[in-house]
Amino acid sequence: MEDILSYNKINRRDFLTMLKGEAKLVGINDIIKANSFLISDSKYVQGNYRKEYLKAYTSAFISRIKDVKEYNLLNNEYLDKDDVQKAIKLLLKQENEITAPGGFDPAFFKIYKIISLFTTFILKEPVHPVGTPFPGGLKVNYDGTNYLCPVKERQKDNPWAVCGFCISKQDPETV
Repeated sequence: MEDILSYNKINRRDFLTMLKGEAKLVGINDIIKANSFLISDSKYVQGNYRKEYLKAYTSAFISRIKDVKEYNLLNNEYLDKDDVQKAIKLLLKQENEITAPGGFDPAFFKIYKIISLFTTFILKEPVHPVGTPFPGGLKVNYDGTNYLCPVKERQKDNPWAVCGFCISKQDPETV
């Protein structure tokens, strides 16, 4: 993945091929560990929201690794090199910090990294799918033109968030 930082041009087909290669390295043990991490991490989530949170993140996050492996790209266009490289730099920085106490589980992070890049640059969708719940009954929405996130602005300075390269826009109703 670090090789992409030296590319002058990045097309979607080559980027998808790289992501598929990374996804092939995700085994059943990684999925089990990542799921365990999600369940463990959910203890910090409000009780009435926890069940919905786990369902959304398990299905949208972990099952998407299968989507990466099976996805067939219909068009092959060039991606914005700076946007891709900025996203990868952020993820590599995060990856260097995952071993710190309180960081992400390495198996979780392996999937997180692939899915974040896949949804943003290949699917052209937000990292959190439409309908993903957030505390307070807020959800990611699509208004027919834009994907709207209820927490994007509040997360922009969070070093663990991928909001900086996610294609969603701040939902104006939740500012």
